[in-house]
Amino acid sequence: MKEIILINISGDDKPGVTTSITEILATYHCNILDIGQAVIHDTLSLGILAEMTEEAESSPVLKDVLFCVHELGMTVRFSPVSEDSYSQWVAGQGKPRHIVTLLARKITANQLAKVSTIVMRHGLNIGGVNRLSGRVPLGQPADTSKACVEFSLLGRLEDPEQVRRDFLELSQALDVDIAYQEDNVFRRNRRLVAFDMDSTLIEAEVIDELAKHAGVGDQVAAITEQAMRGEIDFTESFCQRVALLKGLDESVLQQVAESLSITEGAIKLTSTLKKLGYKMAILSGGFGYFGAHLQKKLGIDYVYANELEIVDGKVTGNVVGTVVDGQRKAALLREIAEIESISLEQVIAVGDGANDLPMLSIAGLGIAFRAKPLVKESAQHAISTLGLDGILYLIGFRDRETLI
Repeated sequence: MKEIILINISGDDKPGVTTSITEILATYHCNILDIGQAVIHDTLSLGILAEMTEEAESSPVLKDVLFCVHELGMTVRFSPVSEDSYSQWVAGQGKPRHIVTLLARKITANQLAKVSTIVMRHGLNIGGVNRLSGRVPLGQPADTSKACVEFSLLGRLEDPEQVRRDFLELSQALDVDIAYQEDNVFRRNRRLVAFDMDSTLIEAEVIDELAKHAGVGDQVAAITEQAMRGEIDFTESFCQRVALLKGLDESVLQQVAESLSITEGAIKLTSTLKKLGYKMAILSGGFGYFGAHLQKKLGIDYVYANELEIVDGKVTGNVVGTVVDGQRKAALLREIAEIESISLEQVIAVGDGANDLPMLSIAGLGIAFRAKPLVKESAQHAISTLGLDGILYLIGFRDRETLI
């Protein structure tokens, strides 16, 4: 039987370590069965699973490696691997794979311990842990920092929905975001992102801002809050709120549009997605006037929203055409995906309100963004601690790979 040796090398990172070791193994015609390398704070950890060929004996190979590592000022450990152990390891490559993404302003040991406890409880094995966020300077304000760690997991789950519930409960307890996804081909090949507008791409509810100018702010805000919590029908609530805007001067719309605050991370997210060829859409229960304003600013491809009726420069209190409610959003999402020849599995949908749930439920990746409790509990995934650019982590991007 051919010998299999696991070689683990660690020490201060420096150029030429991998070259030096693999050149020795090449001299003895070794086969490389696996290799992995990681660097944390300038400390290298290199693992090589090497098969000794028939013409090579392990003793001189290991002696040469040991001498080389000593010359490099590093340490090495050799571990023989039995044929049975290797065969079991190979068989494991057929296991289902999963991704768990932890997002927070700062990663703590307690968060990692709690996440890994749930992983262990459900019989999954951690195959790798990677930091997707950039290096955080000491003393950076908590409200501007970003931290993300991605777990690659192996194993078959009996109850994936229970895993989601467990992570949701943990995220609420720790005030972090934890996303669980199957690691499949669609996760790495999303092509269309559909956004809600109010309180998603922008920080305000536009209808509330218009209502303040109309002197009915408190009345409209109360109805909006009920609708977003799912306590009353969206279309009914929308018509009630629009009716209260009757008589508002058309010039107010431009004033409000120019004062809107773009949500944290929205510009970075949309700029990166645009440069990578993603299609983007706004599907909003708000107003098309403001959707068009954002379309120009963020490079959005499609905008579907409600149209306020304006006669003689005044808002009439009516809506032109069909109200864009939750079901309409889902139907529009299907239409856009069909036009672009994109599978719904390749679609990301993002929203904060109960009227966003229909489109979140049909998208391959549905994300409740800074959403009400009912929406967070019903959606597949939720982001509450970071900005919109946190979505890039869920599709596997590292900070250094973003294009802005």
